[in-house]
Amino acid sequence: MRLQDHRLPGLHLVDHRIEVPLDWSRPESGETIEVFFREVCHINQRDADLPLLVYLQGGPGGKSPRPSENGPGWLLEAVKHFRVILPDQRGTGRSSRITAASMAAFDSPEAGADYLACFDTHAIIADLEHIRNEVYGGVSWQTLGQSYGGFLTLSYLSWAPQGLKKCLVTGGIPSLTPDADEVYRLTYQRVLRKMSAFRARFPEDGHKLDAIADFIQQHQPRLPNGDLLTIRRFQTLGMLLGMGDGAERLHWLLEEAFTDDSQQELNHHFLVEVMNHTGFDENPLYAAIHEHIYATPGASCDWAAQRQREQHPEFAESHRPLQLTGEMIYPWMFDEIQVLKPFRDAVHCLAQKRLSRPFYDPERLANNRIPVAALIYFDDMYVDASLSVASAEAIGNLRYWITNEYEHDGLRQDAGVFNRLLTMLEGQ
Repeated sequence: MRLQDHRLPGLHLVDHRIEVPLDWSRPESGETIEVFFREVCHINQRDADLPLLVYLQGGPGGKSPRPSENGPGWLLEAVKHFRVILPDQRGTGRSSRITAASMAAFDSPEAGADYLACFDTHAIIADLEHIRNEVYGGVSWQTLGQSYGGFLTLSYLSWAPQGLKKCLVTGGIPSLTPDADEVYRLTYQRVLRKMSAFRARFPEDGHKLDAIADFIQQHQPRLPNGDLLTIRRFQTLGMLLGMGDGAERLHWLLEEAFTDDSQQELNHHFLVEVMNHTGFDENPLYAAIHEHIYATPGASCDWAAQRQREQHPEFAESHRPLQLTGEMIYPWMFDEIQVLKPFRDAVHCLAQKRLSRPFYDPERLANNRIPVAALIYFDDMYVDASLSVASAEAIGNLRYWITNEYEHDGLRQDAGVFNRLLTMLEGQ
């Protein structure tokens, strides 16, 4: 359904919504949800016959970016060549959204887990194929996959390559044979390196981190929404360190942690920021299905990040210097974070689930004929570069560029990344 046409300076936008089965493995059940997507082109090319580029958002559980005359920069470059499709992946944004209220309605953990499993990689690819066939007449399109969008790209190449013409990937080439424990073992090592670099750059912040942790332990402060601020929740601010400006953002946040130099009270503004950074109010689905992206038919994830944390005592709440954590989801979050509490029982059940079908087909990827250009961030805190290189070497017709010039958000930081990948696709 075409919803609305509207304009921004230099851009023409068309909003769409389409109905899809909730469970693509059982479409005959009749249960449906809606998927929203936005079409963007240069305002002077609204009627032109342009090639299609669909953007695969990172996450999981993330909606597509909202355009403006100022960006994102890659989008302003892309509309010079393409009609860009920005889908809100199922469960996010203006698509049928998963919320705390919707999860609280399930009468059993199993029912909730089965529902969450309907929002996995396979379902997103099926949604995209439905959009491509029903709205765009089956014309093959190019993809741009950022982070988890790269995971989606490899699944797309594995199971529905007929829909693809060419693919771009930034910061998102996973292991083709996922092992959640290996993923998180490597992730903890990378986080320690990021923390070491952060302390070397901002020595005073190392002392500030310890002082805040000691204050939390002694006073058990509450966040503005009533959640108890624990040390382990405070530690999750380390998620910031994977972005290009993340170290600066963390530094400025810590600068205003206490109301004064006596360090006897935490600043209200600081507590608001910690609540917002660690609360998942915008994307609870991210927390709910995050580990499940590493599941296989042979193994469930079963809280791999927590299991690996227990093998790394330097991340203990009592350890000093305090170490922050990164892109890890822990079982305690669903007990302590307000918006995640209704997900708790379903997520514990989902953690035990194995896949009926793997997300990737290594044999088909080895024989891939669709041109793929990928950027691997050497210092990526979220997606291990060594695993990415091993996968890239195993995928046919894939060219990759590896650099330490950017962090995980290089595509957002520099529109030139998009142009360079386009050039790589042309074999230059």
